Amino acid sequence: MALSEFDRNLIDRCLQKQPQAWNEFVDRFAGLISFVVYSTCRDRGLSLDPSAQEDLIQEVFLVILSENFVVLRRFRGNCSLAAYLTVIARRAVVRVILQKYVPQPSSGTSGPLEEFPDGTAPAEEVIENMDEVLFLISRLPEREAKIVRMYHLEQKSYAEIAEILSIPVNTVGPTLSRARDVMRRG
Repeated sequence: MALSEFDRNLIDRCLQKQPQAWNEFVDRFAGLISFVVYSTCRDRGLSLDPSAQEDLIQEVFLVILSENFVVLRRFRGNCSLAAYLTVIARRAVVRVILQKYVPQPSSGTSGPLEEFPDGTAPAEEVIENMDEVLFLISRLPEREAKIVRMYHLEQKSYAEIAEILSIPVNTVGPTLSRARDVMRRG
């Protein structure tokens, strides 16, 4: 999905620091940012109290505001503003989670949470890969994006995907192949 004229106008108004532009921006995207915070924590098995989640939401908006809206200035409009902000928000949330809640090698202690997914790659690398995958998926047609998300992120089988989407099971593999080709070309 491309950048809407409404969102382009809203970005321009924020960059020009027009009255009420930032308030409109926050009103428009607060729900999305809240969802990204909640789902990022949930996906990593983290259970934060509401005040900690609110702190993460504020951190995301501070990232967007920082350096005179550098995040908005870097946006090229190659996807929807919501998709772009999702990636930005996930990165900001993960950075804070890594800083506050994951044990550091030198101290061996952590914040209120003790668990973080362990894999073969360092957590930062896994997170960067996931952000890239989510960005690439956001550029696919809706049906293909659903199939890629279910297979690669939700670990569903071809049969499960076919059943959920009411499609023949033999269409899942070719759809995944086409989507991977599109994503490789980035």
